[in-house]
Amino acid sequence: MSKKSRARNAAAVSSAATGPTAAVSSTGAGGPNPRQHCPCGSGRRYKACHGTGKDVIVLRPFEGLACECDLVALREFVPSAVTGLPLSEPGRALAGDRQPQLATVLPGAAAAAVRPDGAVLVGMQVQTRTGDISGDLARALRWALGAEPGETLPVSGASLGDGPVRLQDLLDPDGALEPVLHHDFAWWFPDGQHTPEVKAAIEHANSVIKPTEQVVADGVRAAYWVDAGDKAHLRWVRPEPEERLQAALARLQAAGRLDLGEGSRYVGSFRAHGLLVPVWDLDREMHVKEWSEPTAAFAVALEQTLASLDAEPLTDTERRSRDALAGRQVTLR
Repeated sequence: MSKKSRARNAAAVSSAATGPTAAVSSTGAGGPNPRQHCPCGSGRRYKACHGTGKDVIVLRPFEGLACECDLVALREFVPSAVTGLPLSEPGRALAGDRQPQLATVLPGAAAAAVRPDGAVLVGMQVQTRTGDISGDLARALRWALGAEPGETLPVSGASLGDGPVRLQDLLDPDGALEPVLHHDFAWWFPDGQHTPEVKAAIEHANSVIKPTEQVVADGVRAAYWVDAGDKAHLRWVRPEPEERLQAALARLQAAGRLDLGEGSRYVGSFRAHGLLVPVWDLDREMHVKEWSEPTAAFAVALEQTLASLDAEPLTDTERRSRDALAGRQVTLR
């Protein structure tokens, strides 16, 4: 699903990693004002973005949502999880009494599905048809809320209804996600009536799962422990602008404080949907709960270091650390 841009020292990181919608003035005809920001959130004027009629890649599709980091994790590396969606008032009006859920993967990698009991599910890890993942997901959600029980949407795309719509238009911008992680895909068919074909599909999906758990600690969001087989990793989606986060990590590196304590080693980071995801190697013999306290302590140290950047520019040593860290990054598109 993702393509990786190669970079120096990328192997270690890639093994660990398998803007708010701008105000839009309406023209008399009901379309976006070509001089105003494009509703896709790219930051460009509509006439230079989607107003050209060409598909435009939105590099940070979930910007403006408090749940942005969890959305990135669910899209890129959490294998099996489901979460409720915090809908905005327009979203609730569209959903009525239904409670749509977001899922990492649906059977057949479907974009959306309505179960026989009427439950609405939208898939995150699905092939999209435009350069705006947020728009594709929102259109899939809108389709699912109007679909009949038993219907499935194979692929999300631009043809699902008229007019621009993005997750930012349907979700509460301050709403949080509470992902429920699963160790397998048995939740795909909760009635338990598995035909041989269904059983085979679940077994195949289960065979490629890497055990994953969310690190639960005060001040920690979107941090996930992953068992990669020979070692474990911590992947932590961070909301800060990349340049600022890299400067803070460099300061911690220069001070010898970039690890999470004994049994951990910082190996680099990858970019995903406009955000940076630092990655640590962890002692596989330690339980995920044993990393809660060290991760919380690092979160405090990182916040303090981020705050210090305003008063204290990087030293020469810290700048060299920053340059070294930059060489250990890859990009997931």
